[in-house]
Amino acid sequence: MSSDASAFLQTMTATMQEVAQSQREGVSAGAALLRRCLDDGGVVQAFGTGHSEAFAMEIAGRAGGLVPTNKLTLRDPVIVGEAGADYLADPLLERNPETAHAIYRLIPQVHPADVFVVASNSGANGSVVEFASLVKEKGHALIAVTSMQHSTQVPSRHPGGKKLYELADVVLDNGAPYGDAVLPLPGGGAACGISSLTAAMLAQMMVAEVIDGMVADGLTPPVYLSANIPGGDEHNQALEDRYAGRLRRLP
Repeated sequence: MSSDASAFLQTMTATMQEVAQSQREGVSAGAALLRRCLDDGGVVQAFGTGHSEAFAMEIAGRAGGLVPTNKLTLRDPVIVGEAGADYLADPLLERNPETAHAIYRLIPQVHPADVFVVASNSGANGSVVEFASLVKEKGHALIAVTSMQHSTQVPSRHPGGKKLYELADVVLDNGAPYGDAVLPLPGGGAACGISSLTAAMLAQMMVAEVIDGMVADGLTPPVYLSANIPGGDEHNQALEDRYAGRLRRLP
């Protein structure tokens, strides 16, 4: 297979079409959890580490997205907690289960109706698995976005031996291959990861279904306008005010 831009585009298009079709039922199930969360006054809490943070950014605080959302990240204990900058210097931070507890404790005003959406391509690292376990212990619904091909071929890095997909109420397979990259290299290995693209698509598919259902029920969806159009700031602030003290907008 060629490894140029056209080859990537061809592979990406085919993968995204396959994921869109194969995950339709899961998307609907995930959207139903998100809709119930909104109806019950909850906030959607999105968490991802590494490149999976891009998924959380697709869910939380973006133009065209739902307002009652939060992006949770590995750096939260430094930005909004009391951890020093050296906290982020730990190369194994993503694999440390204790990281999950530090992040969960900093979520503003967690509500029983809050739904958590966690993305991890491998679904095996200690912080992600522990976070999922903690979410379920607290009684929240959990949606996982992961690569089933990758996750089923690697050992868990969590002391309990579980992986993300084993803990979730709804599992969405991002369709990424083992190792994520899709274009084989002549000397071995591969290039050009795809999980961020398919995960973003799954995020937007769920949001679209939530919004469509609310409109069909005669409701006005709480959706962000771009802050870079006239009236955007005022529109967004009015919606955010409904969730005062529960939303966090950080870099």
